Amino acid sequence: MTARTSRRVGRPRAQGRHAGDLEPRDEVLGSAAELFTVHGYTATSTRAVAERAGLRQASLYHYFDGKEAILAALLEGTVRPSLEVARELMSRTQASAEARLWALCLSDVELLCGGPHNLGALYLLPEVQTERFAAFHHVRAELKGVYGQLLAATEPGTPLDTAGLTMRTDLIFGLTESVILIRRAAPDRDARTLAAATADAALRVAGVPQRSLARFGREGRSLLAAGV
Repeated sequence: MTARTSRRVGRPRAQGRHAGDLEPRDEVLGSAAELFTVHGYTATSTRAVAERAGLRQASLYHYFDGKEAILAALLEGTVRPSLEVARELMSRTQASAEARLWALCLSDVELLCGGPHNLGALYLLPEVQTERFAAFHHVRAELKGVYGQLLAATEPGTPLDTAGLTMRTDLIFGLTESVILIRRAAPDRDARTLAAATADAALRVAGVPQRSLARFGREGRSLLAAGV
């Protein structure tokens, strides 16, 4: 979720670690991901996160200035990988917009469902609506914008006006993120099957006929297999 950082001198751990373990910052993020999703964000203290990560509480503040900063990093980590895929797909102009939209939905769902913890459920926290999380909302809005651009480039039977494009973009983006709730209700649901079904449904919302879904799905998988 985050790049490895160099270990800093002068911030000893509360307990020893074996060589090859995660760096302290990543330990904090992993521990917070587990505690926030299992016990709840409000119920989890920075002390609990530090103890779970094997750090002194004071050492945690060397990497994050508080619990909100940890949550912000976790949330941005759920979106930035999808945005990187989205930008790459936008550059593949030789491929159809339908195939690229399908590939983006598939990749996005697999990323949302791929980690050990359902971090997307944290989107629903009231705290996330505050200015402290502006960077997360900016990245998420940029990702949604790519969905809209790909949707606008598809060839539905009737061209969409601005209001229609906005509505369908909202529907497709919301459909993709709805897997967060599905995963919460059915954590054992197969992510790949769910991702493919969501991508198919997104194209149907875009106006793609049922008979064309398999073709665009094959094209979309080929794009992702090619290293998008």
